[in-house]
Amino acid sequence: MEIRQLTAADAEVYRDLRLEGLQTNPEAFGASFEEEKDLSIGSFASRLEGQGTFTFGAFDQEDLLGVATLVQANKMKLKHKASIFAVYVSTKKRGLGIGKQLMVEIINQAKTLVDVEQINLTVVSSNESAKGLYKSLGFHVFGTERNALKIGQQYFDEDYMVLYF
Repeated sequence: MEIRQLTAADAEVYRDLRLEGLQTNPEAFGASFEEEKDLSIGSFASRLEGQGTFTFGAFDQEDLLGVATLVQANKMKLKHKASIFAVYVSTKKRGLGIGKQLMVEIINQAKTLVDVEQINLTVVSSNESAKGLYKSLGFHVFGTERNALKIGQQYFDEDYMVLYF
């Protein structure tokens, strides 16, 4: 298993895994499969090259098994914060510690960024396995947003979590 930062050259495998995630666990993302399925490879490459954005992937040989993205705030009053988005591990590889390895890499990256003192993330309130992982890494819940996401007629609450360092 290799964990490394993705580059524009990884855009195609990133796109494939992202679309899998949007279909498999739509409640875990603010975006939808319908919104992203027709985006160009160039759009995904641009995401991977964004200033202050770090997307890490877990690879087994050439297969991308999981991803997580860290974004540092760029406003002067918010630069002490970074946020984690789009954490996803392929269903066929869950339970092997890949999510934890990705999160550790993301946390380590955040600690190298000038000014960053905390990491924020949101997680669907009913996702106990993800919340358990985040808590094991030092995150704690500081709030819950009711009806944060709506898919069809179903609502999903999200917990806001933070890690200070």
